[in-house]
Amino acid sequence: MAQNKLKKKVETLTNIIEKIIKEVQINASLAQGTLTAFQLYVGKDEWEKLVEELKNVEKRTEEKKFETPEDVG
Repeated sequence: MAQNKLKKKVETLTNIIEKIIKEVQINASLAQGTLTAFQLYVGKDEWEKLVEELKNVEKRTEEKKFETPEDVG
């Protein structure tokens, strides 16, 4: 009896995980499509500028993470 309950719970969790994976795949596809559309909209040159700007922001953010309170003040 306990095995049947456990088996049903495992099957239920498996189904839930499969649905979550499908939703994540749909969201990833939607995000990729949106990004591609934006990239086409702004054009190659502007896109490359934005990418560089984001890389610089990321670098500055990483540098701030590793600063100690003594470095700041």
